[in-house]
Amino acid sequence: MRKIIQVIVIILAILYVVVSFTQIQSIIETLRKGNLPFLLIAILFEFLCLFNSTVVYGSIYQLVGMTETRRRLFLMSTAATFVSMIAPSGGVGGMAVFIDSARQRNLSSGRVLVVGILYLLYEYASLLCVVMFGFVVLIRRNNISAGEVSAALFMLAIAVADAIVLYLGYKSQHRLGRLLVGVSNFINRLLRRFIHRDLINVDHAYNLSVEIADGIKTIRSNPKKIVWPFLFALNNKAILICILAFTFMALNVPFSVGTIIGGFSIGQLFYYISPTPGGVGVVEGIFPLALTTLRVTFGKAMLITLTYRAITLWLPLLVGFISFRVLQKDYGG
Repeated sequence: MRKIIQVIVIILAILYVVVSFTQIQSIIETLRKGNLPFLLIAILFEFLCLFNSTVVYGSIYQLVGMTETRRRLFLMSTAATFVSMIAPSGGVGGMAVFIDSARQRNLSSGRVLVVGILYLLYEYASLLCVVMFGFVVLIRRNNISAGEVSAALFMLAIAVADAIVLYLGYKSQHRLGRLLVGVSNFINRLLRRFIHRDLINVDHAYNLSVEIADGIKTIRSNPKKIVWPFLFALNNKAILICILAFTFMALNVPFSVGTIIGGFSIGQLFYYISPTPGGVGVVEGIFPLALTTLRVTFGKAMLITLTYRAITLWLPLLVGFISFRVLQKDYGG
């Protein structure tokens, strides 16, 4: 089964590259036009962003009473990013990497799932904080639209759903169990007409609620550590904003702080809610238009978009693929 999953992931990665081949050619041509020192600084900041994500996961692991080496956290976090990119799921798909690692070493899957829920909650909360500043810029320039507001509300809804699961596990394991069982029964009823069997074992769903509740209870003994993952997640957004600024400088495009924050907010919103892997096609279509409304010429906006995506999408994709393969070898796959 493990080898089958590896083959499926590799096929998805190849299809991802093939579908995006035209974009890759445009990116390579664009990078040739950039100011090399600023491009290298932007790439350095992207690696800093990847390491900072490792720190976010490490702080959450400590919060739920688990420990993990920095090496394995880096491999799992980058591999999870890779899986999430080739199989869009709002960041949820990447948690399979962490859960698989937990099962390989007989660790609590429930606690690891709590880590994943908390990571998404911190990620969305930190992004929404930046988006609020971005919306202030857009409102002042009369550039905000229903699309941006809808995207922000959609992300807020996901964050609220994550928070509800955590709250139920914190207050009552029985209520969380009933919620998971109810969701499992709903999914089974929905899919039974197509696959003619239950997709989810309801007993497993209730047992998982016990593990999740156990993981959440450990947070009570570390209340002061709750804020650290949020600060690290917020730091990731600051690093990405710096990468966008260096991209502007690499292409000799004048900018203001408002332009950077406004453009970044819109780009990140549609990256997360995009139905396509890694937001390919969607972000490339919306980001230039957003920058244009922020007084960047369309030609320059396209170059900025392609360069920024090369650094923040294709570089992590390559690193994540390597990490995924290293993890599989570590597990004997």
